[in-house]
Amino acid sequence: MSTTATRVLGIELPIIQGPFGGGLSTPALAAAVAEHGGLGSFGAHLVAPDELAGVAASIRQRTAKPFALNLWVSNHDPGGDAITQAELDRAFAVVEPYFRELGVAKPELPRRYGYRFEDQVEALIEAAPPVFSFVFGIPAPAILAACKQRGIVTIGAATSVAEGRALAEAGVGLIVATGAEAGGHRPSFLAPAEDSLMGTLALVPQIADRVTVPVIAAGGIVDARGIRAARALGASAAQLGTAFLATDLSNASPDHRELLFSGRAERTVLTRSFTGRLARGIENRWTREQTAPLLPYPMQSWLLSQLRPAALAAGVTDLISLWSSQAAPLLRHRTVPALMAALTADL
Repeated sequence: MSTTATRVLGIELPIIQGPFGGGLSTPALAAAVAEHGGLGSFGAHLVAPDELAGVAASIRQRTAKPFALNLWVSNHDPGGDAITQAELDRAFAVVEPYFRELGVAKPELPRRYGYRFEDQVEALIEAAPPVFSFVFGIPAPAILAACKQRGIVTIGAATSVAEGRALAEAGVGLIVATGAEAGGHRPSFLAPAEDSLMGTLALVPQIADRVTVPVIAAGGIVDARGIRAARALGASAAQLGTAFLATDLSNASPDHRELLFSGRAERTVLTRSFTGRLARGIENRWTREQTAPLLPYPMQSWLLSQLRPAALAAGVTDLISLWSSQAAPLLRHRTVPALMAALTADL
């Protein structure tokens, strides 16, 4: 089980839990994966800077083993840091029927439009998690240097060979080569996500052949067969997202988790309609009726989030994001112990 990645990360198994943003991560999940020998992760891109230390402390209370905190380097698109009332009115005119259907009032403009990455990463470095993973870009050299000085291992995500090279040249410790099969957001940063849809089978060996740092394969991996395939392609470890999202320790809704084990998971789509950024999830009414975003990220995400509580309460899964890998139909395990035991035994 020992690989370059496991040695660099200080973990027992070449298994990384994919970080979930949007409130889907939990300290309990990250700690459970760590306790079972993998690298647990917590998606913190929506966490306030002054709350990051508390997240790290909560995970440390549950495990003494390595874990990762994850941030988005680019956390708003052009025009997404603020919108006018007129822009909100135009967008709401399109989605009003959904709001009316769920009995949700028109939202007011938010007071805050997310948090600055620079403020978040400063707080993260102060919290000093064992691992800092990031997507949607490369942190500034001073940030990477500060991480190295504090002994924080860095992991960056690439959706193309060019992005893999850029991460390696910047001095990032490990690279996640994430194929288009992956669930959730496509974290492209050098080209549009629609132009960066190479599959895992092709992407992993191309990046592995061109960099000297350990490569982590991601995208469509939910079982030991996928991990073995990733190793054969030159990866030093594998990152599993949907397999852990489907467990009872994630913060995915019970209905979302059930759908991951249903026949509906056989049909996933890439869409910008939920957040403004390209992401893969289970096809539903929203993805069929709304094929393009009305606002830039993160404002599109904020607008749709106003529907989520009422939709969850009513059991309406057709109007919320249902992030999922293309490999979800292979899922078999609903708890972290069962999943990790099966992965370990099969490997």
